[in-house]
Amino acid sequence: MQSPFANLTPVVKNLIIINIIFFIATYALAKVIDMEALFAAYYPASPSFKPWQPITYMFMHGGLSHIFFNMFALFSFGPLLEYALGSKRFFNYYFITGLGGYVLYMAVQAIQIHAITGSFSVPNAGVEASYFQYGGGQEAAQKLYTLVNMPMVGASGSIFGVLVAFAMLYPNLEMMIIFIPIPIKAKYVVIGYVAIELFSGIGRFAGDNVAHFAHLGGALFGFLLIKLWNIKRPNNFY
Repeated sequence: MQSPFANLTPVVKNLIIINIIFFIATYALAKVIDMEALFAAYYPASPSFKPWQPITYMFMHGGLSHIFFNMFALFSFGPLLEYALGSKRFFNYYFITGLGGYVLYMAVQAIQIHAITGSFSVPNAGVEASYFQYGGGQEAAQKLYTLVNMPMVGASGSIFGVLVAFAMLYPNLEMMIIFIPIPIKAKYVVIGYVAIELFSGIGRFAGDNVAHFAHLGGALFGFLLIKLWNIKRPNNFY
């Protein structure tokens, strides 16, 4: 029986393998090393921040469904995009859009922190009691503590970059979406996803711990890169 990885392009295949290794290691080595503390992305003012986290967070995931859907999207859309861009440029594209997700997410965090403290940095960020000095009571203190110390994980910024590039290069390719019985063109699917992320990110609904602005950052940087690199739509697609 042929391996499902047999026909994958090299960068996509290796990215999927590395993500799976990180996911397994997170649980297999839990008693030895806290990989989330080391490799997830923390706000730069957090005592848990490390300089490599803007890269390594892309390989960390919050659960089985999180990694499954991200890797399924990479498996589905990545190879065609890697063929169009070439492996080297696709590799660069993937990580730049992931960094774009980090940048926008942390920028939004910084704006919220500034609204509470009047500063983008927080002294003694790991000590919740110190937050009361900024006023606002317990609610403000808890919000600030969460903003500074809640880690971000996942390849979703890069995945949204991949989706945007796919829609730009193959806009009329029809896709089947779960629960929707008719095929929909890629450009409409991705526009819909981005609109949902924007609505959810601005809405800040209670109980929603998804990093919507990381998704939007990946999508934005992906759009800009395709324009900046002047990548043309393949001739065999309309």
